Amino acid sequence: MKTMRLRSLLIIILFAISLFAVSRSFTTQIVQATNCPATDYDCQITEIQREIDALAPAHEKNKEELAGLKKQLDDLNKRLASISSQLKKLQGEIAGREEDLAFAQAIFEEKTNNHYKFLRLYDPLLPFLSSDAATAFREINFRQKAADEDRKTMVKYAEDLIKLKNDKATLEKSQTSLAAAQKKVNEQYKFLEGEVAKVETYISSLSAKQSELKALKEGGFQTSVGDVPPSLEPCSGPPGSSNFCSPGFSPAFGAFSFGAPHRKGMSQYGAFGRARAGQNYEAILRAYYGDVRVVDVNTSLTIRTSAGAMDFEARYIPGIAEMPASWGDQGGMEALKAQAIAARSYALSYVGWRMGNQNAGGSICVTEACQVWKSSKADSGGKWKEAVDATRGKILVSNSANEVVNSWYASTAGGYTLSYSSLGHSTPGQWDADGGKDGWPGNAWDKKGGSPWFYKGWYKSRGGASCGRSNPWLTSEEMADILNARYVLDGKGGDKSRISPVDTGCWGGNPYSLSDLRGIGGFTSVSSVSVTYGNDGSTLNVTFQTNKGSESVSGSAFKEAFNLRAPGYIGLKSSLFNIEKL
Repeated sequence: MKTMRLRSLLIIILFAISLFAVSRSFTTQIVQATNCPATDYDCQITEIQREIDALAPAHEKNKEELAGLKKQLDDLNKRLASISSQLKKLQGEIAGREEDLAFAQAIFEEKTNNHYKFLRLYDPLLPFLSSDAATAFREINFRQKAADEDRKTMVKYAEDLIKLKNDKATLEKSQTSLAAAQKKVNEQYKFLEGEVAKVETYISSLSAKQSELKALKEGGFQTSVGDVPPSLEPCSGPPGSSNFCSPGFSPAFGAFSFGAPHRKGMSQYGAFGRARAGQNYEAILRAYYGDVRVVDVNTSLTIRTSAGAMDFEARYIPGIAEMPASWGDQGGMEALKAQAIAARSYALSYVGWRMGNQNAGGSICVTEACQVWKSSKADSGGKWKEAVDATRGKILVSNSANEVVNSWYASTAGGYTLSYSSLGHSTPGQWDADGGKDGWPGNAWDKKGGSPWFYKGWYKSRGGASCGRSNPWLTSEEMADILNARYVLDGKGGDKSRISPVDTGCWGGNPYSLSDLRGIGGFTSVSSVSVTYGNDGSTLNVTFQTNKGSESVSGSAFKEAFNLRAPGYIGLKSSLFNIEKL
């Protein structure tokens, strides 16, 4: 009975599986198979068939469901694999029965052989000539009954053996059919997976424009101080600062960045603040680059640049236009010396100069992509040339790697310098403030150095464009719009590719309107905000009180949504930032 039941089940499975077809489309309806018992393969196969038939072409309405489709397809293969496993188990059981029956058949054949021999050798007259005829008749009767039982056993074994061979043939046919069906399911899975990938690639291709947008908002200015330090930009400061401008509405929310953008290596304004506090160039360099020493090496060489080959010490280093010479007259001479050594070390490491192998074969550009070099700076002399001459041949060497340090630097670290590793040396990640984190932000060294980029609300492009915005402040509705953008970017609904500023006159594209995005995320207003900072120099979380209650977003996730969606050129330049409320 068990064998017949399994056999019937196999026939049902084969019939259901034979309905499988490799579709080339999705459907918008998603079927969930949740009502089948674990052992009811007929039910499972039927629901599997329905689920496959229910898949449809990807379009705007089902983009959100693609991940769910992939999960369902994974489930289909798992369930078919489970059925295959059950069939393999059945095959094992049949193999055992076949072995038992083969043994029984051997016994039967031996009995048949013995019975045959008895019949051939038996003399029917012998019992009548015997003195014990009764015993003879009993033996004949016993042998007759035994022969009848053997015949019944033989017939049963023969029937079972025939049935077994039929079951085995059916199983082998089932396995072949299941393998073919599973191949079709796998083809469907690969096709659907490809369709998902197409949509994801489509989203990614559109994200290229979003990446460009983010890059513009996160960058947008030279990373170093440059030859002339920037002045305070109107209306970019927080309340109470000299460059604060009222937005004219309330409540108002402004995003203010601490420093920008890579915040690695030496903070130039921080070096200036340290120099004015009495630190010499060696102390400044160790503060930013860690376990290093200043050594004298032979730098009488010619360096190849994008502006042509030039004498390294006489022409190239004097022309580095990365820090204003005027700082030398404002208490920053040691900062200029630290800059000269950092620039010298960076250039040598860049072109391949190494300790013990000073035959540099590389070339360096003269733009911000490498180090800015200007012929006018090389010809100007003054405090910068004085700092270069005072440090001639001096470079930074790592005590751990015993190699020239690839000494990065930038204008403003915002009170925290991020660690980086190069040429076997790692710089420290640390709070760049007098007193460490406890002294931040009030005693940050680049704030003491007077950096206009230490704490700033950015709302203009590098070229001065502002998309009509006169300050970095957002309304309550606009800040809620950022949270709605984050909702979509988190994959909770909507089209990620449409997260860009609503002012298409500046950015183009097909962004959601505020009302459309509000209909997806559900945030309509923000009433207050608080920020927490991590020990790694980043904004850890931003928590808003909204019409939907308290909403907490990680600093990195908020920064991404903000730079993609905030109006105009309003953007966050740093991972360390604050949100102010007026």
